[in-house]
Amino acid sequence: MNTFNPTTLQIIGTLLFGLAVVHTFATRYFERLAHTDRAHSGLWHLLGEVEVVFGFWAMLLLGFMMLAWGWDGMTGYLDDQRFVEPMFVFVIMVIAASRPITQFTASLVDSTARVMPLAHRISIFFLSLSMVPLLGSFITEPAAMTIAALMLRDGMFAHGISSRLKYATVAVLFVNVSIGGALTNFAAPPVLMVAAKWEWSSAFMFSMFGWKAALAVLINAALLTLVFYRELQQRGLAADVTESRRSRQPVPRAYVVVNLLLLAGVVFANHHPEVFMGLFLLFLGLAEAYKRHHERLMIREALMVAFFLAGLVVLGSKQQWWLQDLLEGMGGATLFFGATALTAVTDNAALTYLGSLVEGVSDEFKYALVAGALAGGGLTVIANAPNPAGYAILKDRFEDQSINLGALFVAAVPPTLVAILCLWGLRDVGAAIDLSAIRAWFTGLQREFLFMLLLPLVVAAVGLWADRRRLESESHD
Repeated sequence: MNTFNPTTLQIIGTLLFGLAVVHTFATRYFERLAHTDRAHSGLWHLLGEVEVVFGFWAMLLLGFMMLAWGWDGMTGYLDDQRFVEPMFVFVIMVIAASRPITQFTASLVDSTARVMPLAHRISIFFLSLSMVPLLGSFITEPAAMTIAALMLRDGMFAHGISSRLKYATVAVLFVNVSIGGALTNFAAPPVLMVAAKWEWSSAFMFSMFGWKAALAVLINAALLTLVFYRELQQRGLAADVTESRRSRQPVPRAYVVVNLLLLAGVVFANHHPEVFMGLFLLFLGLAEAYKRHHERLMIREALMVAFFLAGLVVLGSKQQWWLQDLLEGMGGATLFFGATALTAVTDNAALTYLGSLVEGVSDEFKYALVAGALAGGGLTVIANAPNPAGYAILKDRFEDQSINLGALFVAAVPPTLVAILCLWGLRDVGAAIDLSAIRAWFTGLQREFLFMLLLPLVVAAVGLWADRRRLESESHD
């Protein structure tokens, strides 16, 4: 275990990081200053934006570096950092929030809601907090957060629901997106940081983390729907996001497919900015060429989120001197609950990355670290990379166009406890699930039997599609 021997700049970096964390909980104070001090209202309003916080304090750290190391030393430090995640979140947020993608997702959720034995608006609410976060395992968590937040903003949040329900919904959304990406090895940022080094495949992720995370997601969404069932019924939310979009001229299917392919390409190339930035430029070109199929692209909001995450990278890398030593001294339950708590004050991807630097760790250490980082990813805005995207989209629906982060933390405790119960309470169950044996059994089946096995599913899918088309035709008539 290393001994604490920080440099002056490391200490300054940790102090600035601590001030940034405090600042995130004090943004409402700066918003009030913006209304009272007219001479500097622009500055106070800027400091009242949560997305600006870490970028602002990171620039102060860079100023200290330039004084200590000179220009070349400061830029060399930046060159050594990896800013792929902020760039990726920016790109995926803009594409996922575009009209072709949101129309496709809303249609998918709407079709699923129609076969559920609940009122349509309540089914939409439940699926926005369960189905969409679980889709994050395939389209990445930032994309799932963006789509779910947009559906909630334009649907339920637009109809005067109580503040209590708003905070509970955002809390469940943050927690469910954090754990909902654990079904695969490439979608959740904290998993992405360790999957290659620890040789974790998607099959391993599903057997050890994924099904437990899915269980927690469903429990959280179901409990929230049950607790607020009466309000959801009485608020008259029938004009939800899917119904409001039917009044618009639909985007042609061919153009939707093209945008889905671009989204898939960006997800596939998430480690290679030269590829996904090229695809993003192609997306911008098509959006300009087919303006009639787009609304305003979410460029500003996505840039603010990217600035937040880039600041977190700059400040977070200066925390290795104390975080790594702290992680090395933990094990088992202590590590799990410690990682859950630490995630509230630092990005969970940075936490698992630092844990991956510790050599010779046990399987218990690996599981506890990642499970704790996933479970705590909804406690604060800075806990998980997609959270700032959800915050940026939903904050205007709250009083003073700002989400009280203290209230959000309190609201996030219950769904976090559910995640803890599933990920830690069932930690030994995953070892009993042998996915390779199931896959070997499935591939060994005769093709004729497979055809008969899949035929009912195909017929059911076609039937649902035909029923969907019939309902659309009747609504237009």
